[in-house]
Amino acid sequence: MPEIAPYGSWKSPITPELITAQTIGLAQVTIDGRDVYWLESRPLEGGRNVLMKRAPGGEPVECLPKEFNVRTRVHEYGGGAYAVFDGVIYFVNFADQRLYVQPPEGVPRALTVTEGFYYADFVLDWLHHRLICVREDHTTGAEPVNTLVAIPLDGANDGQVLVSGHDFFSTPRLSPDGKTLCYLSWDHPNMPWDGTVLWMADVCADGTLGEPRQVAGGMAESIFQPEWSPEGVLHFVSDRSGWWNLYRLTQDQPEALYPADAEFGMPQWVFGMRTYAFLNAREIVCAFTQNGLWTLAHLQTERKTLTPLRLPFTAFSAVCAGGQGEVAFLAGSPTQPLGVWRWNAVTNALEALKRSFEPTLPDGYFSVPRPVEFPTENRLTAHALFYPPTNPDFVAPESELPPLLVLSHGGPTAATNAVLNYRIQYWTSRGFAVLDVNYGGSTGYGRAYRERLKGNWGVVDVDDCCNGARWLAAQGLVDAKRMAIAGGSAGGFTTLAALVFRNVFTAGASHYGVSDLEALARETHKFESRYLDSLVGPYPACQSLYIERSPIHHTDQLKTPILLLQGDSDLVVPPNQSEMMFTAAKRRGVPTAYLVFAGEQHGFRKAETIRRALEAELYFYSRIFGFTPADEIEPFEIVNL
Repeated sequence: MPEIAPYGSWKSPITPELITAQTIGLAQVTIDGRDVYWLESRPLEGGRNVLMKRAPGGEPVECLPKEFNVRTRVHEYGGGAYAVFDGVIYFVNFADQRLYVQPPEGVPRALTVTEGFYYADFVLDWLHHRLICVREDHTTGAEPVNTLVAIPLDGANDGQVLVSGHDFFSTPRLSPDGKTLCYLSWDHPNMPWDGTVLWMADVCADGTLGEPRQVAGGMAESIFQPEWSPEGVLHFVSDRSGWWNLYRLTQDQPEALYPADAEFGMPQWVFGMRTYAFLNAREIVCAFTQNGLWTLAHLQTERKTLTPLRLPFTAFSAVCAGGQGEVAFLAGSPTQPLGVWRWNAVTNALEALKRSFEPTLPDGYFSVPRPVEFPTENRLTAHALFYPPTNPDFVAPESELPPLLVLSHGGPTAATNAVLNYRIQYWTSRGFAVLDVNYGGSTGYGRAYRERLKGNWGVVDVDDCCNGARWLAAQGLVDAKRMAIAGGSAGGFTTLAALVFRNVFTAGASHYGVSDLEALARETHKFESRYLDSLVGPYPACQSLYIERSPIHHTDQLKTPILLLQGDSDLVVPPNQSEMMFTAAKRRGVPTAYLVFAGEQHGFRKAETIRRALEAELYFYSRIFGFTPADEIEPFEIVNL
């Protein structure tokens, strides 16, 4: 019989050690021939990104020597850090940001020399024996300069600039005959999900480009993942209809392949993102999302028919295709962790190549989320995933309701998804209910939902998180007196704003969160340096609004206990933001604690940091909510408690 114990005090087999020992990050799936490649981020190796390969019928193998870490710092968030062509690997090493090449059976050799040049998003120009990619130049001493460059494969120089004149570039792609280059550009203050321009340019015999011509996009149209079909027809995703749908260029005009109130694209936070791939000239395999759940489908481009595939997943990304009907992607579900999967469109065979972790526990320990909609401000509806507390070994006393943890995702232009995540199950298996909120401004629900946050960051997101918590309490599903909110980065800002400007939560935890919008506008990196123009307003013209929205300027309203977790090497949200918030909370007499992690940047990657952060948050809530964790946790000082 299950043991009766208070919520929060349940003993769980999902420990921080289990999470860090078993869980790895997975990204950037690629097919070369019939070999599938991907990146693994390993907490036990200090967050090193390891390039893996799996051949048909083989086992996963590491491709590079252990001293290499495949990660680029372009835009600080990176992505697109490697490419493989006919077994030859091109990659960026994190330590020096140089571009390297490794031939089959060979060893890595540097292709670039100059310190301060960062590279990402590669395509092979086989006609001119070079790579074309994005370069970010940090040698000027001012704002970094982004260009498209050509890097000779013999390593003769750091590259010839092909295209310049815009603040940002991405996704250079060559037509199958190598004679036409397409690419995306955008300029301040736009982010790539606000508006991008799709260009085409002829590649001249000497390798230079002809005059670029705009074929789609603009200040208010976001283009995602331009790709050439095997017959040389340019395809892309555009949100010109209000939804990211698939198009192709027909007689220089965009032609919708399957108009739908569904998203076939996603916000381009990193390079190399893919939601579709060509099986052949007239067949595409593509991922789309509706109501927070993703589906993989087969699109027949001539008949314009879309057929969902019966695959057991609710999240898909990094879709790519090879020969003989081979398709690879990242996928997961509420009962399946994120994994690299290979599926054959001819035989319908599905194979797991690598999972972010191998579930070793019975399903009974996993809380399965259900999508929920709830009323929010202005008679609108917001979205979330609700996870009830779940542990087959325990039940709570009949009169007790569970504490609630509201999760506010980062971005804020991003979304949460329904994939088995040990970090969420860490809470639900100890007796917490979790509400993972896709507040207004999140992606996956169309451009209008995404634009609810325009000019309203710190208002709409906060209202939706608060209203989601209130709605659950009104349903009798959670304890209204024990509700916490937590988030990282932009989610940390939402957390801080909710604790300062609202009176809904009784505790909160900010992971490297923004407390001073002015400081963020002045100090952050180039990619996000004008992001707040749309989320808040142009700075310094709207300085008063920045002050009004910044939690650090209104700590006289803070009454809620708060935990602050911060990496000391964070360039996106510098540590002084958390330090200022801690000092203010301490002065106010609010129970607070501040933990700093050495060597961590924006997002925690080291195993010891992840373990300590999880345990610290549980310890903090236990002291505030009045329960005793089953875990043995090293205590720390909570000031003013």
